[in-house]
Amino acid sequence: MDENVTNGGAEERSCKDCRPMSCYRKERRLPDECLGASLDERQIDECLDLYRGDGIDARIARAAAEVEGRYYGKLTRAEEIVAFAKRLGVRKIGLAMCVGLAEEARIFAKVLRVNGLEPFAVLCKAGAADKGEIGIEEELKLKPGTHESLCNPVLQARLMNEHNTGLNVIIGLCVGHDSLFTKHSDAPVTTLIAKDRVLAHNPAAALYTSGSYYKRLLSPDRDF
Repeated sequence: MDENVTNGGAEERSCKDCRPMSCYRKERRLPDECLGASLDERQIDECLDLYRGDGIDARIARAAAEVEGRYYGKLTRAEEIVAFAKRLGVRKIGLAMCVGLAEEARIFAKVLRVNGLEPFAVLCKAGAADKGEIGIEEELKLKPGTHESLCNPVLQARLMNEHNTGLNVIIGLCVGHDSLFTKHSDAPVTTLIAKDRVLAHNPAAALYTSGSYYKRLLSPDRDF
């Protein structure tokens, strides 16, 4: 079956369907259906203008490019975040931490401190409001019949905003909670750990083994 055909009909083609990836080094002609080739110069220039000058987008773009250029394949993700923060010129780093990764957050806080940065952590359960307060049914709690605090990524972000963090780091927030945190954060957001409870927080492992152990990923009959 064509991988671009879904139950609803033909799927719109996008960069995932491109094999030459000619836009990377432009060593070959861009494919006829290339998204980039269909753009006019104005659309590209509008983006480039954001990366120029002294605005926050420009500062982030330059800091990210320098970290990539100097340390590609040399630094761990934790070290890259330190290098990025220093080039961004920020000192106070917000840690949006999951209760299940508290120890990892504490270790990363030590990493930040020894590198002259100031960690400020907010736990996902801040506020301690029960899930029932937003209409979550008891059967959807991990332990029905008990107080079970909901994750509160909006409060995490707002507390960091109040404490003027310059860069916020996600440490294992749940899928969706990370979306809300990023949406409400005033400071730029990057990720140290993407939560995957089954695969020891290595979500890419499921993709690598989708032809063997995790064939179920490619089953169209699963009910989510």
